[in-house]
Amino acid sequence: MEYVLILLLSLIIVNLSTKVSKLEGRMKKMQYTINHVAKHSEIPENPLNDELRKLIKEGKDIKAIKKVREEWGVSLLEGKEYIDNLKSEKQ
Repeated sequence: MEYVLILLLSLIIVNLSTKVSKLEGRMKKMQYTINHVAKHSEIPENPLNDELRKLIKEGKDIKAIKKVREEWGVSLLEGKEYIDNLKSEKQ
């Protein structure tokens, strides 16, 4: 009986992780589309980006990530990715 329960839980975990992975892929595609539309429209850039670029220029990447997390409530990884994207834009 224990083995059946363990097998069932394992299958559920595999199924959930597959669904999460697919959702992450869909979100990345949607983010790409949003970025593409924003570049080709007259949507103004977020005013926070100027402050973040200043922090990056001063070498205060950690403070910039913290600022993004405080303002938008994103995860540490998402904040770091956002700052990395801003850093790569200026190159």
